[in-house]
Amino acid sequence: MDMVSPRVLKLAEDIKVIAAEMLKRRVKDPRLGFVTITDVRLTGDSRDAQLYYTAFGTPEEQANTAAALHSATGMIRSQVGKQLGLKFTPSLVFVPDVVPETARQLEDLLAAAKDGDAKVAEQAAGAVYAGDPDPYKHPDDDPEDDADSDADSDADVDDERA
Repeated sequence: MDMVSPRVLKLAEDIKVIAAEMLKRRVKDPRLGFVTITDVRLTGDSRDAQLYYTAFGTPEEQANTAAALHSATGMIRSQVGKQLGLKFTPSLVFVPDVVPETARQLEDLLAAAKDGDAKVAEQAAGAVYAGDPDPYKHPDDDPEDDADSDADSDADVDDERA
């Protein structure tokens, strides 16, 4: 990833603040819902800016907000140019931010995994072993059992040689 110059980062932050203020105070479009500018990304030459936003509401309300942002783009761009005194004001494009939606999906998946873990723990709480709880042989076990198993293994070796 390329390093972004501090000047471009500062410019992006300034555009974010100006756009948010414009949406809050100057844009009177009734279609504009509750919207938040989450990030601004500028191209290296500062000619184009993508303004990422989140909008709350139903899909229809979000579509209305997108339309309102699209129609207010020119007014916001001219205000950005005035306030920042740039030789060339970047073109602005509003882009829906998918981070909150992705975060919600991850939270849903984590909740489902937690529920699954709780069900497994609940089943395991009353579970008993299918066989002997400790199936391993210990040195203090009966030596006759060991002799039987030695004889079996010797017979296996004889079978392999034959």
